[in-house]
Amino acid sequence: MIDRRKYRHLFSSCFGLLLLGLLTFWFGMIWELFYADVIIAPFFRRGNWVVILIYTFLTAIVYKAYHCTRFGYLKRSDLIYYQLIGITIVNFITYFQVSVIGRRFMAVTPVFALTLLDFATIVTWAMLTSRIYFRLYPPRRLVIVYGSPQAAELVLKMSSRVDKYMICESINCREGLEKITGLLGDFDGAILCDIPAELRNDLLKYCCGHRIRTYTAPKISDILMRGGDDIRLFDTPLILCRNEGLTPEQRFVKRIFDIVISAVLLLILSPVLLICAAAVRLEDGGPVFYRQKRLTRDGKIFEVLKFRSMIPDAEADGKAVLAADHDNRITKVGAVLRRFRLDELPQLLNILRGEMSLVGPRPERPELTEEYSRKYPEFPYRLQVKAGLTGYAQVNGAYDTEPIDKLKMDLIYIEQYSLLMDIQILLMTLKTALFPPGTNASELAVLRETEHPAQKKMKKE
Repeated sequence: MIDRRKYRHLFSSCFGLLLLGLLTFWFGMIWELFYADVIIAPFFRRGNWVVILIYTFLTAIVYKAYHCTRFGYLKRSDLIYYQLIGITIVNFITYFQVSVIGRRFMAVTPVFALTLLDFATIVTWAMLTSRIYFRLYPPRRLVIVYGSPQAAELVLKMSSRVDKYMICESINCREGLEKITGLLGDFDGAILCDIPAELRNDLLKYCCGHRIRTYTAPKISDILMRGGDDIRLFDTPLILCRNEGLTPEQRFVKRIFDIVISAVLLLILSPVLLICAAAVRLEDGGPVFYRQKRLTRDGKIFEVLKFRSMIPDAEADGKAVLAADHDNRITKVGAVLRRFRLDELPQLLNILRGEMSLVGPRPERPELTEEYSRKYPEFPYRLQVKAGLTGYAQVNGAYDTEPIDKLKMDLIYIEQYSLLMDIQILLMTLKTALFPPGTNASELAVLRETEHPAQKKMKKE
């Protein structure tokens, strides 16, 4: 089993290339049958190959952004969703590319047929490949080393992925290094959660020396260190953490990107914006927009714009109250807007004004930021960048993800920022809008009914 696991990345790469080859083959066939000979100036052989290679390259880029071949990481349903959205985007862009080549709007039926053929290929490929993958690589047998009962929530979440993780044993960090290391050799890996730094370092060194896989719940300091640069002072290696957010160059490029993309999106989505505005007004005659004070970079206060999704006097007492499931303040139209994140679209105007960015930590109210900061002193760190229309925490979390977990994901984004990362998050946002994640509560409630033995042990202590 250990030897076989060494080749799982090769497995993913080979089957990913197989899928890419199939999708390219279908496009090549459609191009040759319906487009190659009807354009004004047909290409010779090399020209046709270039068009097909461009399709292959575009598909590879989109699939890379969506992590479409991460079998062991994504659920099978997510794997299919990501791929279907990805190929739809590719074929949409390709249709306009073909129309530009043909110097007129070409027939859309062949591209529609191509998309259906791609859908059938993707679903069949994902079902067969996942079955083979999980037969070759069954779930890892893990032991969790914990320091507090809070680790029970992590056990609960990992138990929801029985196809990937099998937590077979738990041990309290108070048992000591010797007893813990004596237990590790019986399992495929270890989970380290909420244990003292000194013991964690010793366990990491031991696991590294014995080639034992580790899953570590990071502390805030770990995330800040991950964004540091490796430097050397003579012959001494150092990690430099600037802790300044984005550099001036990064902020400039990000601002240009925000202006261009938000302007294009406002133009393309203008019919959707008008329909949403009309629906909000017609339901109860109240105002179309909702304005609220939020915080952006360096704690600056601005008014965020949203389509109103609640009754006009939802917060008549002036107190900040977070929306809950089945909140009776939410209107019927508002429920639809919230489900597909359409209520956030007016924030494209905030972006053009420079108050927000396309991607970044979601803006919080000043009073909620103050409340969270008392519980988590590191919470203001997320104000090192502008607030975002979407963010790393939004595409990877759920509606009810804990504030501390959202904070960690926001800091990961800040520390590892790149323009490519922004593009990936924007593409992931489309999937989140089409297939809203809902809440963790509904899924975890089922798991809580059959409590894991490790959870019971932690709660007793």
